[in-house]
Amino acid sequence: MKKFEALIIGLVIFVYSVFISGAAFCDNAAAMKGVSAMWPAEIYGWKIAEGPTLYDSKTAYKYMNGAAELFIAFNMRTLTVLQYGKSGQPSITLEIFNMDSSADAYGIFSFESDDPGAGVGQGSEFGGGLLRFWKGNYFVSVYGDKPGTAVEAATLSLGGKVSSAVKETGGLPKILALLPDKVSQYEKKQAWFLHSHILMNQRFFIAYENILKLSGNVDAALGQYVRGKDKAYLLVIRYPSQAIAADAFNSFKKAYMPGAAGMSVKTENGKWTAVEKRGEYLAVVFDAPDEKYAAQMIKSQTGRIGEVK
Repeated sequence: MKKFEALIIGLVIFVYSVFISGAAFCDNAAAMKGVSAMWPAEIYGWKIAEGPTLYDSKTAYKYMNGAAELFIAFNMRTLTVLQYGKSGQPSITLEIFNMDSSADAYGIFSFESDDPGAGVGQGSEFGGGLLRFWKGNYFVSVYGDKPGTAVEAATLSLGGKVSSAVKETGGLPKILALLPDKVSQYEKKQAWFLHSHILMNQRFFIAYENILKLSGNVDAALGQYVRGKDKAYLLVIRYPSQAIAADAFNSFKKAYMPGAAGMSVKTENGKWTAVEKRGEYLAVVFDAPDEKYAAQMIKSQTGRIGEVK
């Protein structure tokens, strides 16, 4: 009797485990079905030939090699890749990046934005057969293997379909509003949102080490200001706490401004660097043509702290 009961219990456990596994599979299938609503099965005769293939921050290197660092630095959650094919035509690749926030989606889009807009998503550019856009928490890239009128038309249409499937929208990173629009005679030409010192160094090299303590939970905005032939850079950073900001402040001064008596210093290239901490914020000016302008840029930036939270 005990053996029979044990057999029955074993069968119940087995059936239950199969049921749970099946339920989990169905849930995953349902999830994939929901995600697949983001892309069409066919566009202008191009049909899905490969994918969808899903990557995360740990496996993205298999697809992008070194380029994965850029997306991971912007807190990438997942990457979904599909390839569309049509007889006698170049293939089209669709890459959908699900980022941690709309700020990160904007950040990855704007970091390399150079081409004319395409009217897709909340911000887009199209050039050389490559469509890039962001909307909500998503950054999307669509491109054909070779240029051509037909493939470019399909690329734009495919991007439009994906954009329409993303219902939510998002705002720009709030910290960008802390960059002054004008500083004396300087006029802001470019601005970038970032988290990582690796990204910072791509726009303005500071140091190989992370002396500003940048990380995925630290927001920073870098603006380039131009006057004639002079280019200065203003960096504003918001840390999770005042203590972390103080640590970053001390780290930066020790590494970048050793021996400086005040908050500004003339660097080896003859330009000026200045820094100031206010609460959980840090403002840093690089390559100002003189000390007065460095001080004006710092004052203009710190005056805006409190306006944006």
